[in-house]
Amino acid sequence: MTILTGFEGPHMGIRVVKTAVAAIAAIYTAYYLGLQPPLSAGILAILGVEVTRKKGLRSAFNRFLASVLGLFFASLIFTVLGFHYWVLAIFILTTFPVLARVQLKEGVLTSSVIVFHLFDHKGVDVHIIGNEIMLLLAGLGWATFINLIYMPKEEEELYAKRAEVEGNFSAIFREMSLTLRNPSHIWDGSQLLTAQRAIEAGEALAVRHRENRLMIANAPYWSTYFEMRRQQLDTIQQMLVELALIYEKWPQGEQIAELLEGLSEYVKAEVYLGKSEQRVFELTVSFRQMDLPRTREEFEIRAALLKLLHEVDRYLIIAKRLKKKKAEAEESKLETV
Repeated sequence: MTILTGFEGPHMGIRVVKTAVAAIAAIYTAYYLGLQPPLSAGILAILGVEVTRKKGLRSAFNRFLASVLGLFFASLIFTVLGFHYWVLAIFILTTFPVLARVQLKEGVLTSSVIVFHLFDHKGVDVHIIGNEIMLLLAGLGWATFINLIYMPKEEEELYAKRAEVEGNFSAIFREMSLTLRNPSHIWDGSQLLTAQRAIEAGEALAVRHRENRLMIANAPYWSTYFEMRRQQLDTIQQMLVELALIYEKWPQGEQIAELLEGLSEYVKAEVYLGKSEQRVFELTVSFRQMDLPRTREEFEIRAALLKLLHEVDRYLIIAKRLKKKKAEAEESKLETV
């Protein structure tokens, strides 16, 4: 367990500023209210600052509840066994497993801060318990407030990652088209790795974006988008497996090359239009109407071309799931305006 979790990454500076503001505000609030010791409110605020709004709300609630439970158990234990250092071990051995069992283990630190204050007072009464509760409210309250009023906006980064993924997909389709026209064409496949890294980064950003949106209904769009691209990348990798089996230029390969060139442009379209899907259907029909292969080589290459065409169709089916939904959402939005 580390207190510094979440302070790494591109938004570290913002997180540090938020933590500093929450800590100072909590300390001054505790000082103004006469709470003792006021610096403890700052410690609680530092513990309460999180990377997203939803996580901040969950964390504040769990930490507060864990601390209240800790105070309850500590009051019983200290009253029965007294204020001895070895009694703190009894408290830890009995309370921490209970907090973990009820899914409140992230509140162990805040609970310990409050309970150790209680131990330092060498007494249990309403005034001391009230002081500790108010310290919790001051520290976690300011942390929650700072979490809610400002979080880094991920929209620009998400659009940049989307553009990066689509740019790499477009390049991959162009390279595949060139290979179909010239099987001796050499390509290092670097766009595959770049696209995979961009998708992984986009998925992480999408999670943070969703966690920062409390009331926006379409926040899951980005998670759905990058999941779609991940599935499509799997189909592209399967296309490349079939492409590797095509070692000669064929007329049907030229037709699929034209289809892939079109995909290199359509990959950036906001709404699924169905043009590529129609072309896949036409090519599939033409394949079925062809005479049977006359040689083993012809059979192998035509089989690979047909499998490649099926993978393109699977790629388009995945795209249709998201892009048609988006088109319907836009239409319904226009109807309500």
